[in-house]
Amino acid sequence: MADRFSKWTGKALRYMIPLAVSALLVVWLFHKVDIHEMMKVIRDGCNFRWIILMMAITTLSHIIRGIRWGIQLRGVGVPRMPVVAESVSIFGAYALNLVFSGVGEAWRCIFVSRRERVPLSTVIGTDIGDRISDAIVVVMLFGLAMIVARGPIDTFMSHYSIGKDIGHLSDDPWLWFGVTMAVIVIWTLFRVLRKYQYVNEIDKNLKDLWTGFKVLFTMKGIGAYIMLTLGIWVCYFMETYVCFYAFPFTRALVETPGTAYGLIPGLVVFVFGSFSMAVPSNGGLGPWNIAVMFALSIYGIGNTEGAAFSMVMWSFQAAMLVMLGIFSAVYISVTKRKNAVKQ
Repeated sequence: MADRFSKWTGKALRYMIPLAVSALLVVWLFHKVDIHEMMKVIRDGCNFRWIILMMAITTLSHIIRGIRWGIQLRGVGVPRMPVVAESVSIFGAYALNLVFSGVGEAWRCIFVSRRERVPLSTVIGTDIGDRISDAIVVVMLFGLAMIVARGPIDTFMSHYSIGKDIGHLSDDPWLWFGVTMAVIVIWTLFRVLRKYQYVNEIDKNLKDLWTGFKVLFTMKGIGAYIMLTLGIWVCYFMETYVCFYAFPFTRALVETPGTAYGLIPGLVVFVFGSFSMAVPSNGGLGPWNIAVMFALSIYGIGNTEGAAFSMVMWSFQAAMLVMLGIFSAVYISVTKRKNAVKQ
C-alpha cells in the first residue's frame, strides 16, 4: 500500500508541478500586464500573415527533427521508418507536451519501441542523445548572443535590478561549488551501493541509455545529422524572426541601425526563450513568455507589447501543434487498421 501510494504521489507531482509552474507564471505575467491593452495591441497591430508563415516553419522544423532522430534510431538497429512515421513521432510528442510536461518524450519512445519491436531503454537513450545535442547547440547560441549583443545586455544588467541579481548569482562561487558537490555525491552513492539489486538495475538501465546516446559518435550519416541539426535550429530562429515582422514595435528593431536587420535582437529573444524551456511547464507556457518579454525589454520594448508578442507566437504555435497531434492520431489509427488487415 505504501509503495503504491508513493508511486501515485510521484506521478501526481510529476504532472502537477509543471502545471502549477505554468499557472503561477501566467498569473504573474497578467498581473504585470494590462490585458485590455495587450489585446488592443494584438487586434490593431498584428499582421497575421507572418504568424501563418511562422506556423509553417514550425511544422517544417518538426519534420526535420523526425528525420534526424531516424538517423540515430537506425544507428542502434531500429529499422528505417517512413518519413511520415518519423514526423508523427515528433508531432505527437510536442502535442502531448502541451497537456503534461514530459509525457510527449515518453510517448514518442514508446511509439517507436512498440512499432518497431525494439528495447524501450535503447530508444530512450537516443532520445536523450537527441536532447543533449540540442543543449549543446543552445549553449553555443548563448555564447554567440553574448558576443554580438554584448552592449545592450551589459546596459540592461547594469541598469536594472533583475539584471544585477542575475549577474551576482552567476558569479557566486557557492553555486558552482554546490553543483560540483552534488555530482560527486551522486557518483559516490552509485559506487558504494552498487552491490544492491535496485542499484544494479538502475546501472543496467543507464548502460542501455548510454548505448542509445553514444551512437551519436559512431553512427553512419553523422554529416547528415549535423546538417539536419543546423536546419532545425535555423527553423527555430526563423520562427522568432518572422514574427518580428508581425508587430510594428519589433519590426522597428529590424529597421534600427546596428541590429543587422533585426538578426541580433532576434537571436537574443530566441536564445532566452530556448533557455526557458529547461523550466518544467506545459509546452513552455509561462516561462517561455516571461523569458521572451525579458529579452525584448533589453531593447526597450514594454511589458504590454512583449506580452502581446509572446502570447500570439505561443498560442499559434500551440494551435499548430494541436492540429499536428490530431493528424498523428489519425495516421496511427489508419496504420494500425492496415496492419490488422494484413495479419
